[in-house]
Amino acid sequence: MGLGFKKNRRAALITSTLLALSLAAPSAFAQAAWPNKPVKIVVPFAPGGTTDILARAIAPELSKAFGQQFVVENRAGAGGNIGAEMVSRSQPDGYTLLMGTVGTHGINKWVYKKMGFDPQKDFAPITLVAGVPNVMIVNSEKAAARGIHNVADFIKYAKANPGKLNMASSGNGTSIHMAGELFKTMSGTHMVHFPFTGSGPALLSLVGGDMDVMFDNLPSSLQLIRSGKLKALAVTSSTRSPALPDVPTIEEAGGPALAGFEASSWFGLLAPAGTSPEIVNRIQQEVAKSLSTPAIKERLLAQGANPGGTTPAQFTKMIDSETKKWAGVVKTSGAKID
Repeated sequence: MGLGFKKNRRAALITSTLLALSLAAPSAFAQAAWPNKPVKIVVPFAPGGTTDILARAIAPELSKAFGQQFVVENRAGAGGNIGAEMVSRSQPDGYTLLMGTVGTHGINKWVYKKMGFDPQKDFAPITLVAGVPNVMIVNSEKAAARGIHNVADFIKYAKANPGKLNMASSGNGTSIHMAGELFKTMSGTHMVHFPFTGSGPALLSLVGGDMDVMFDNLPSSLQLIRSGKLKALAVTSSTRSPALPDVPTIEEAGGPALAGFEASSWFGLLAPAGTSPEIVNRIQQEVAKSLSTPAIKERLLAQGANPGGTTPAQFTKMIDSETKKWAGVVKTSGAKID
């Protein structure tokens, strides 16, 4: 084998190696550079609700961890569908995330006839941020004037006044809406549903006396309950909440007709489908880390939320399970939105 042949072979090897490195480099550099600009967390509801509260709790932690601002943007409407659809159509580059809910990713698929996105195919689940019970709340003054002190009193009054009670929710198809629909079905009562663009405006209407009842996520209504402006009749989870230990579950308070009642909520981060697994995993790890710190953990527990931090695979499995569960609940309630 001649000297010239060896030189040519060596040159060919060097060229092929450099070519391989040049092809790999952009991807590697892109990963190392993320994030090199602010990251947007879209909350598909109005400010003041639990989705908003949780997003604003983790955004500063992610900003510190990554050295870039994580900014919360509210895009409310259609039970969370408007904001969720916007994120599903965003570039899968890690710069637009969604604070999804059991509504956007478990319920709406069965409630809305038309959806601009597929909650399972169009997203890359990152992590569960928190799970929370809902709480059945009424305007304290109106309830006292009507002699409503517990769930049994409420059912009695509602049956005696069919269609005269207004039920507020954070939007069509949300867990707040569906918890109310499930209650109506199981208790045999009729209330008029008024969907708002989030828990914040719905709670203002309830405190103001325009609305009569709401099945809100506990974190967004807890301070109003503690202040006495709203009265908590029951929590919708299967067990009592440590944040309101003296408040019974609906199953406990409602008698045989409401046996097995359970309609809790959850909230988690998702990215558009196709987002790099490396970016997804980095975000998940930092969220899990922040949720495990005493300050954040105690803050969420005090608000009635149970911190999450699951892996992307675990969160994906949970969403699949919740989608199947809520299909049955929606069918039982008969709720449909054009």
